[in-house]
Amino acid sequence: MSTHTVTNQVPPLVGHSLLAADPALEEGLRRWSSPAAYEDIAVLGELAGRPEAQQAGELANTHTPVLRTHAPTGERIDEVEFHPSWHQLMDAAVANGLTASPWTEPAGTGAHVRRAAGFIVWSQVEAGHLCPVSMTYAAVPALRANPELASAWVPKLASREYDFGLRPVAGKRGAIAGMGMTEKQGGSDVRANSTLATAVRGGPLGGGDTYRLTGHKWFLSAPMSDAFLVLAQTEAGPTCFLVPRVLDDDSRNPLALQRLKDKLGNRSNASSEVELDGTWGVRVGDEGRGVRTIIDMVASTRLDCVLGSTATMRQAVARAVHHSRHRAAFGALLVDQPLMRNVLVDLALETEAATTLSLRLAHAVDEGDSAFSRLAVAVSKYWVCKRTAPVVAEALECLGGNGYVEENGLARLYREAPLNSIWEGSGNVNALDVLRAVSREPAAVEAFVGEVKGGLGHSAALDGAITGVVDVVRYAGTPDAAVGARRVVETLAVTLQAALLAQHAPSEVSDAFVASRLAGGHGHTLGTLDALVVKGSADRILERALRL
Repeated sequence: MSTHTVTNQVPPLVGHSLLAADPALEEGLRRWSSPAAYEDIAVLGELAGRPEAQQAGELANTHTPVLRTHAPTGERIDEVEFHPSWHQLMDAAVANGLTASPWTEPAGTGAHVRRAAGFIVWSQVEAGHLCPVSMTYAAVPALRANPELASAWVPKLASREYDFGLRPVAGKRGAIAGMGMTEKQGGSDVRANSTLATAVRGGPLGGGDTYRLTGHKWFLSAPMSDAFLVLAQTEAGPTCFLVPRVLDDDSRNPLALQRLKDKLGNRSNASSEVELDGTWGVRVGDEGRGVRTIIDMVASTRLDCVLGSTATMRQAVARAVHHSRHRAAFGALLVDQPLMRNVLVDLALETEAATTLSLRLAHAVDEGDSAFSRLAVAVSKYWVCKRTAPVVAEALECLGGNGYVEENGLARLYREAPLNSIWEGSGNVNALDVLRAVSREPAAVEAFVGEVKGGLGHSAALDGAITGVVDVVRYAGTPDAAVGARRVVETLAVTLQAALLAQHAPSEVSDAFVASRLAGGHGHTLGTLDALVVKGSADRILERALRL
């Protein structure tokens, strides 16, 4: 008799389409995009589910980036070396149009929704490499403040060819963008940055007025990018610049990488600390208007924070449901245990609400609905990113010790979970930004209220919450609102999610969400749904959570 017979183990979650397994994502893509876009993401969904893709994600986090400051002969090179798996992941992301291609595609094609769905799918393979992908996408709205720069750079940023290596952009088939905003003394307060920019006529860069930058950036994201959007001070105030890694004459732009950050998560992605010492840049937008210029980029990266957090939650919950369908304890499969069903249903509701909200935000970009986006993206960035850490922690607990070990993949998701709540403004920064939008931009408020009113008629609880949004908005515009800003944003976010589910999700999903989130059928932690909320709807909700 064998001394080591393995039983009751869960098969790997591979060999399936990450799009077809996610009805909420699939339905949203069909609703707000085109048949051609759906077919594109269907192909990517199949690729994302393959064992080879999952292995590439693991390898990129096992063999993390290495900084090479000097060549063997002593010259500074300031390059970062990546494992081949990183390039494999980047190549797939770029080839599938997850960078800047939606900005160049015709209106009415649902290009931004297509990209958003692809971003959610491909982030579940590995999240770190989506950082430069996101910044490349987000750079385009800012670059359009300088048409000459945009004409040179946007086609390369929108290319579906991944062309790694430091060379002048004119000779590249495609380009990647990064950003350098934050400094030691400022953090999210980018107006406090101390990097100085001095105008120099006739610099070695085309595309506009050239400057030399001197300073220290605490975070320069994705340092092997072809160019960065950077804030620096001129006499007029904070100004935005495009800083290429390589000058037009093929010489290196002075940019000294001091170290790579040793981060909690996102470890496959290189985040650097850098010295700018006479570094050349081209001005983007007017002097002193850098924050205004960069806001257009921030709106897009915040959208990607919502998409990335949705993907992290989605993958964690998929793993929890898959595990529970195959693992038995106390005489039954975990998925059939009443209390575990409560937890899984609650997690599924959270991820479906985030998915529907994410694609609605992308649809607003396709529609050019900046009024709705202005408030809704800030609200969603706060809420969805905040929900990610507790959702992933609860999903990990569904697996117990099997989830706590690295080989399962949930540990990596857990380390990744807090990132998007910090990047592009922490919770307080986003909450205060919501108050700012409410008090200064009535068109944004009108568009937001109009959107939630689409959920009227679903139930008394949702109708009451929608009616109450007007009072919440009125309070948000008062001088005393700052102390309660998080509560304001939470109310707006949950009401918006409920209204969207009421319009687009099956009744069992919308009913359970409203009953638990708005009508009091929920405790203080996940998995505390009232029995009546779970009863009769759990099977359908869990089927939607992972359709294999």
